Amino acid sequence: MTIATLTLWTRLGHGLGDGLMMVWSTGWALAVGFVLSGVVQEFVPKRAMQNKLGNHSPVAIVRASLYGMVSSSCSYAASAMSKSLFARGADLVTSLIFMIASTNLVVELGIALLVLLGWQFLVAEFIGGPLMILLIALLGTWVFRRVKFSQLREKLDAGASGEESTHPSFKRRSSWANAAGFAIGDITMLRKELVAGFLVGGMLQEFIPSSWWRALFFHGHGLWTVIENAFVGPLIAVVSFVCSVGNVPLAATLWKGGIGFGGVVAFLFADLITFPLLMIYRRYYGTGVTIRIFALFYFAMAVAGVATELIFKAFAIDPSARSLPASATHPTFNYATYLNIVAVVVVLVTWWLSKQRVEGSGVAVDPVCGMQVKTSNAAAFFQFEGTTYYFCAERCRSRFAQAPKKYLDMDSSERSMGNHDPEPIQLGLKPKDH
Repeated sequence: MTIATLTLWTRLGHGLGDGLMMVWSTGWALAVGFVLSGVVQEFVPKRAMQNKLGNHSPVAIVRASLYGMVSSSCSYAASAMSKSLFARGADLVTSLIFMIASTNLVVELGIALLVLLGWQFLVAEFIGGPLMILLIALLGTWVFRRVKFSQLREKLDAGASGEESTHPSFKRRSSWANAAGFAIGDITMLRKELVAGFLVGGMLQEFIPSSWWRALFFHGHGLWTVIENAFVGPLIAVVSFVCSVGNVPLAATLWKGGIGFGGVVAFLFADLITFPLLMIYRRYYGTGVTIRIFALFYFAMAVAGVATELIFKAFAIDPSARSLPASATHPTFNYATYLNIVAVVVVLVTWWLSKQRVEGSGVAVDPVCGMQVKTSNAAAFFQFEGTTYYFCAERCRSRFAQAPKKYLDMDSSERSMGNHDPEPIQLGLKPKDH
C-alpha cells in the first residue's frame, strides 16, 4: 500500500469519524423529535384539512402553516401530501405553504439545530420560516396567475383512499401503537437522508479546505456578503441531494467552513428544491409549474435568509463562533452520553410498540420506503393480488407497481399491514371500509 493510498484511507476514516460524532451529538435530539412527531401525527386530526385550505386568505395561510408544523418532516411525503391537498380542492399556494411548514417548522429540525449549531439557529428557523411563508403567500398569486388550476387538478390523481376505521384515543393502546409506527416509519423513510447528511458533512469537513469555502462565499463586503451567501446557500442544497433533517449536519459543515448566518438559514430551508424533489414536482405539475415553484421557493428562501441575518444583526445576537460543540468533534462523557442512553431505550420501546399495531386501525406501511401512512389520506394506493397497499408518495407507488414482489419479498413481515379485500379493487376507486 502506497503512502498516498494510506493517507487517503486515513482521511476517509477521519471524515467518517467526524460524521459519527455529529450523530452522537444529535442522536438523542433526533429520537425525541421523531417520537414527538409520531404522537402528533396520530392524535392531531387532519380529516377536514383540505376543506379549510380552499384559498390563500390570511386565515387559510395560518391554518396551512399549523397543519404543516404537526405533520411529517419528510420532504417526499410532504410534497405528496401537498399535491393531494391541491387535487382535493385546496389552493395551490396554500398547499405549497403547508409543504414548507411541514419540513421547516417541525420539532425534530429545531432540536437538531439547537444541539448541533446553537440556539440562534433554532430561533432563526421560527423567524425565517414565517417570513418565507409570508413571501410565498404575497407572491404566489402573481407567480401562478397564468396557471389553469382546474385543468391541472384533472391531471392529478387525488389519491382517494379508505376512511379511518377508528378514532385516535389517548386511552387506546392501538392509538399509541400507531403513534409509535409513525415515529419508526419516519426514521425508516429518512434513514438514507440522515446517513447521507452526516456522511457528507463529515467528509466535507475533512476534504474541503477552508480556502475553498472562503473563495465560494463572499467575506467582508457588508450587505453584499449577506445577499451573496443567502443566494448561494440554496444552490448548494439543490445539488446536495440531502433533504429534511439530514441537511442539518451539512449545514453545520457549511457554517464551520465560512458561509454566513443567512446563508445557512437559506440552505436549511432549501431542502424542498433538491434535484430529486424538482423531478417529482415536474411529474405532478408539469415543467412550467415546476419552474415557477422553483423560482418562487428559491427567491423566498434566499430573501428570508437575508432578512433573518439582518434582524439578528440589528439586535446584535447573530452567532459568531464557527466551531461545532465539543460533543460533535470528539467523544465527551457528558449530558449527551446519558441522553443518548435514554434515547436508545426510548427508540427500542417505540419500535416494540410499533409492532403491536393491529389490522383495521386506519394505518398501513408503505412497502417501498417503510413509512407509515394513514389510509384515509395516503398519497396513493395500489391493489395487488387482492391486497390494497398504501404509499406515502406517488413515487413509491410507481416503484412498487413496476415490481411488487420485489418489495414484498424484502420485508414480508409487513404484508399484514395491507388491507385484505375478498374482491379485487380497481385502482382509482375508493377501497372498502374495514
